[in-house]
Amino acid sequence: MLTRLADEGAQATFFVMAGRAAAHPSLVDRMRAEGHEIALHCVRHVRHTEIDERGLRRDTEAGLRLLERLGVTARRWRAPWGVTTAASRAIAADLDLELVRWDVDTHDWRGDSAAAMHARVAGEIRADSVVLMHDGLGPGARRTDCRETLRLVPALIATLRSRRLRPAPVADLRG
Repeated sequence: MLTRLADEGAQATFFVMAGRAAAHPSLVDRMRAEGHEIALHCVRHVRHTEIDERGLRRDTEAGLRLLERLGVTARRWRAPWGVTTAASRAIAADLDLELVRWDVDTHDWRGDSAAAMHARVAGEIRADSVVLMHDGLGPGARRTDCRETLRLVPALIATLRSRRLRPAPVADLRG
C-alpha cells in the first residue's frame, strides 16, 4: 500500500493494529516519513459491544503505549467494524482521541475486483469522505491477499483528482 500511495503522490491515514505496528517498526517509520497519519485501530480486534469498559480502556491504553514507543502520538481512533458504545465515547474523551468513522466503504475484505469496488463507491466520494480500505488480512476477511485493494488505489485517486479533490489523511480533512 505504501508503495502504491507513493507512486500516486498521495497520503492517507493508517489506523493500525498496535501489536502489528510494533512488530513492523520500519513500516511505521516509512509511513511517518512519507507524510501519512498513523492512528489507533486496536490491539485486540474486538467489537466494543463485546468488551466491558475496563477491558476496552486497557486495550486502548495499551495500543497508545505501543504506538508511543514507536514515536507515534495517535490523535484518532477507529473502532473495529466501526462499532462504538458509550464506553468508547467516554474513553475517547478521556484520552483526547477523535473517534473516526468512514462514509465510503470499499468492502475490500470480501475479495471483490478493483473494478467492481470502484464502480460501487466512486459516486459516493465527496470532499470530506473517509474511504475505508484494508492493507492487511484481518478477522472476517474472505480474500486471500490485498492485490485488488492495491489495484483500486490508482482508480480512486484518479476519481478524486478528476473532481479536483486530493487524497489526504483524516487530519488534513478535519483542518
